[in-house]
Amino acid sequence: MTAWRAWLASRTAALGLICVAVLVAGCDSDVAPDSLLAKAEDDGPLVIGTRFSQPGMSERTIDGRFVGFDVDLARFVADELDVDEEDIEWVDVTAEERESALMNREVDMIVGTYSITEEREQQVTFAGPYFVTGQAVLVRTHTTDIDGAGALNGKTLCSVSGSTSAQQVKQRHAEDVELKAYPRYADCVTALLAGQVDAVTTDEAILAGYVVQNPELLKVVGQQFSEERYGIGLRKDDHRGQRAVNDAIRKFIGSGEWERSLRRHLGGSGYELPAPPAVTEG
Repeated sequence: MTAWRAWLASRTAALGLICVAVLVAGCDSDVAPDSLLAKAEDDGPLVIGTRFSQPGMSERTIDGRFVGFDVDLARFVADELDVDEEDIEWVDVTAEERESALMNREVDMIVGTYSITEEREQQVTFAGPYFVTGQAVLVRTHTTDIDGAGALNGKTLCSVSGSTSAQQVKQRHAEDVELKAYPRYADCVTALLAGQVDAVTTDEAILAGYVVQNPELLKVVGQQFSEERYGIGLRKDDHRGQRAVNDAIRKFIGSGEWERSLRRHLGGSGYELPAPPAVTEG
């Protein structure tokens, strides 16, 4: 009987250690209650916020397809999370809506030229970066008196609401520029083509897409004058989701699909394609 009790005590102790290990694993402090990974395993759609009118990066075509470099990356990440393409729901999120869309659970992640900044990191956890570009200026092809940000004094410059791009030009390069804002870059480009504004400013990768779309009407001038590191936006403190998305971004780059997608969507713009960045967030 003594031997039996000794065996039982040893088994009970072993089971206790296993239970403790399971409880500790289940209480991993870096797993948010609404982690992207939990949503990917759910039966419902994975809701991805992007932009519907940024040619080359993310665009919904007339026939309802979603195309662009950001779209390719988003699909790749979803596939790495075992989410089928038909289970993706795309949502158009403007620049000023991005943080609230994540915090209010209107989207599960944002893949849409979303620059990583210290201010945004107070509200959002980023994976990436997956792309690095810089701010530039877009004008009509026949414009000769604007060759960069410093030549915008006395001109009308357009950018989108919720973006700091135009304000940076005014503060650092041309204090007498007149600023105009619209909800979407497509609205700025339409105003530029109609002669209602003299230039549009945002990241050169975005502007390059409009050059591809209107090669005889538009051109990018001057040098980049900022550094913009694009990341995938997740809900605050979703560190497990961040690690999974980082791994997917590295695979997207390492597989060669990063370069193939970029050349496919922006190669015809004359934009000098950058090298892929190191994934450093997290």
